[in-house]
Amino acid sequence: MTSTTAPAATTTDERADLLDALTTHRWFLTYTVQGLTDEQARLRPTVSALSLGGLVKHVAATEATWAEFVLVGPDAFPAFDESSAAEWAAEFVMGPEETLAGVLADYAEVAARTDELVCTLPNLDAAHPLPEAPWFTPGAHRSARRVFLHLIAETAQHAGHADLLRESIDGQKTMG
Repeated sequence: MTSTTAPAATTTDERADLLDALTTHRWFLTYTVQGLTDEQARLRPTVSALSLGGLVKHVAATEATWAEFVLVGPDAFPAFDESSAAEWAAEFVMGPEETLAGVLADYAEVAARTDELVCTLPNLDAAHPLPEAPWFTPGAHRSARRVFLHLIAETAQHAGHADLLRESIDGQKTMG
């Protein structure tokens, strides 16, 4: 996966660092699924409900939602209720009609949009209030910078999950 690059005049060291970290962790996640069949990408090889295809799908959906939050604020998130909880859970499942290639292509599109946002957003300090949800502190705000840092952490965490799942499937390790 390659990162969209901005003209040198609009890319600061901070923005370049954010892009580099996103690109690095995306690479680990996508490298982990290389060479898998769609069936292998749907496997749940541990006691967890996680699958490799589902992890990639979830990371892409999470990144898309947070990038939208940077632009429009809390309206990017669905209201927290039973239907949104079911939609969120479905993000972790690569359905029978989905392919790993399709999930990866969707992720690449999301990543390109996020990278463009990192490069072109006028102010990384721009913030929006977080939506009401049990996992957010009431009245809290999140800056664009903090959103991008969260996406780096989210991607890195799930790349680690993916590495364990892949090793459980066929012994392949991302690093070694």
